[in-house]
Amino acid sequence: MRVSASTFRSTLPRAALIGLLVAGVAATSGCGWFRKGDKLYGPSADQRPLEVPPELDIAAAQAADGGALASQRQGGATPQAAAEMAVGFNAPGERDAVFAQVGTALAATPGVTVATQAQLLGVFDVAYEGSNFLVRVSAIEGGSYVSAVDPRGVPAGGEAPRKLIDALKAAIVK
Repeated sequence: MRVSASTFRSTLPRAALIGLLVAGVAATSGCGWFRKGDKLYGPSADQRPLEVPPELDIAAAQAADGGALASQRQGGATPQAAAEMAVGFNAPGERDAVFAQVGTALAATPGVTVATQAQLLGVFDVAYEGSNFLVRVSAIEGGSYVSAVDPRGVPAGGEAPRKLIDALKAAIVK
C-alpha cells in the first residue's frame, strides 16, 4: 500500500493535535506526574493531625494526670469547675435501655419538644425553655452517661440544659 504525500501531510497535523490534546488532559487531570505538591486534595490522611473529640480528650487527660492537664486546657479551671461545667449524670443499665428511659422521661417532661431522635447515635434533639441542644446517651463502663451537649458536641451551657438534665436524673436514677 502506498501513502501519497498529500495523505501524509493531512494526517500529520491531525496526529499532532490529538497528541497535544492527550498531553493537555493528562497534565490537568489528577495525574501526580505533572504536579509537585497535592494542593488540590491537601495532605494525605497519614500526614494530617489526629482530631480527638473534646469529651474524649478531657477524659483521657484527667485519667492520665489527675486533672491537672485538663484544667490547663480549659483555661485554668480546676477539675471541680470542669465537672460543674459538664452537664450530665451516670445511669445504671445498657445504653439502649437508658435511651428508652430518657425518651419516656423527655415525653413526660412539660415544655420539652423533641425535634428528632437517633437511637443509633444515642441522641435526642430537644428544645426546652428557649434553648436548643442535644441530650446524648453514651455507653460507659458499668452503665450509661446521659449529658446535654450543643450541636458541636461540647457541653451545653445555660440554665435550661442543666434543669432538664436534673429532671431526667430524678426520673431515671432512683
